[in-house]
Amino acid sequence: MKKLVKKLENIFAAAAFAESGEAETAREIIRERKTVDNQLRKRTDKEKRTRVTAN
Repeated sequence: MKKLVKKLENIFAAAAFAESGEAETAREIIRERKTVDNQLRKRTDKEKRTRVTAN
């Protein structure tokens, strides 16, 4: 649930920057979030593979 709230906060923050003419800042906020999501996804996938091979 905390992840969802954080994602929504970032989306709304990016929207606010975009509306005020700060498109580049909005892009940076979204880009940072995608990077974090990808890092978490990779770590989770690696943990799943480790569990499967350990069993």
